[in-house]
Amino acid sequence: MNKSIRNSSPKGNDRKRRCDLSTHYTAELLPKEKVFRDPVHDYIHIQYRIIMDLINTPEFQRLRRIKQLGTSSYTFHGAEHSRFNHSLGVYEIARRICDKFVRNYPSKEPGDGLWDDRERLVTLCAALLHDIGHGPFSHTFEKIFDTDHEAITIDIITSPDTEINRILQQIGPDFPNQVAAVIAKTYDNPQVVQLISSQIDADRMDYLLRDAYYSGVTYGNFDLTRILRVIRPYENGIAFDISGMHAVEDYIVSRYQMYMQIYFHPVSRGMEVVLSHLLKRAKDVYLDEQAEFRHTATFLTPFFKQTWTLKDYLRLDDGVLTTYFNHWLDEKDPILNDLAHRFVNRHPFKSVRYTKGRDDATLERMSALVERMGFNRNYYTAVNNSYDLPYDLYRPHQATTRTQIELVQKNGSFLELSQASSIVSALTGKVRGDERFYFPREITHGDEEAGINLFESLSQEFSAFFENDEILPTQQTGGTL
Repeated sequence: MNKSIRNSSPKGNDRKRRCDLSTHYTAELLPKEKVFRDPVHDYIHIQYRIIMDLINTPEFQRLRRIKQLGTSSYTFHGAEHSRFNHSLGVYEIARRICDKFVRNYPSKEPGDGLWDDRERLVTLCAALLHDIGHGPFSHTFEKIFDTDHEAITIDIITSPDTEINRILQQIGPDFPNQVAAVIAKTYDNPQVVQLISSQIDADRMDYLLRDAYYSGVTYGNFDLTRILRVIRPYENGIAFDISGMHAVEDYIVSRYQMYMQIYFHPVSRGMEVVLSHLLKRAKDVYLDEQAEFRHTATFLTPFFKQTWTLKDYLRLDDGVLTTYFNHWLDEKDPILNDLAHRFVNRHPFKSVRYTKGRDDATLERMSALVERMGFNRNYYTAVNNSYDLPYDLYRPHQATTRTQIELVQKNGSFLELSQASSIVSALTGKVRGDERFYFPREITHGDEEAGINLFESLSQEFSAFFENDEILPTQQTGGTL
């Protein structure tokens, strides 16, 4: 896979050159506006034919068959929404922002730092297509098969073999590269890039509201209407009127809560561990010449062999993998069979929190006990760490930096968000999350249906290492490790 794109946008601060370049990007309007009814945004408005054409491509329709939240639906049963839903939502927020900008902050001359509406088309297309490269159970799949959804997104947009690319080419021969450059964060206009990817962008604003809605929680709710009222362009990107500071503050807190309560939920991660080990075992069995694989997994074969192409990738979705999981329920390999049963029938691994470094020896001893109880530690234990940085300010000396959120004061000067909000200041630069050790639930609970525990003594020894779902310090477990 080609993970790089040619960015043909002009470099530097030559705003006049950039504006001249975009003059040929025009698109046909639909005879009548079309709408999608949406539970989060009410209506999603489609005004350009190219947007409708992109939605109708096989590559975009595939997103209907990929869940937005992966294994989270095994914890929050309503979270069955798709990447398709989300992508339309990001488009709609970007469209509303463009409308606000052209009405309130239209550019009068090149380089004035205001909004040039000739950027609308590339913005809307990038917003719509930003997740086009996601695969089934995307993040887990990526780890096992070494794929990169962002690189694949760029490849789908720029490859002449896709319908997406052919439609974008109708706007201009270099237009696909321009859209891809926005997603790659190399596009010349930082306003456009930050609308799609920053610490407060159309992508994050939609997935917080959408994921909260479908998960049945209120953590992710914030005042989108107010944020869209106070957002504004400036030379180096986007900013917010200081009068809307509390709405932006609420957004940061909502994002923090969603990560802690939804995205990092230990049960969802327990299902993710089962899925990861299931795919790993399938790959290992397939590559083992001595093992018998009764059911062919045709669409996965190129990924087992690491010979896959973009065409192979686009054949995959959640339904394809789930079908294979059902086939593997009948496989002779006991580990593959068992892991498939656990995933299909929702039997997540149990977990306890641990402290990296301090508890390394304890984890080794616990893993050994798991093996003594008859479980292969390579497929029945795992360490899983999930961390997020809720907000950070610009740190020029770091290898990777973030675009900080700027507030515009009454005199026109800028103030970084954490300088104005004590709540955001408390979250700034502080990584949040935890590290967990996963293992089969029956190790501590036995066979609950049969009411027996075949490894009661080993189970008691195992359970002595933790209390309140957290591994105890070594000195409290009795003995030297």
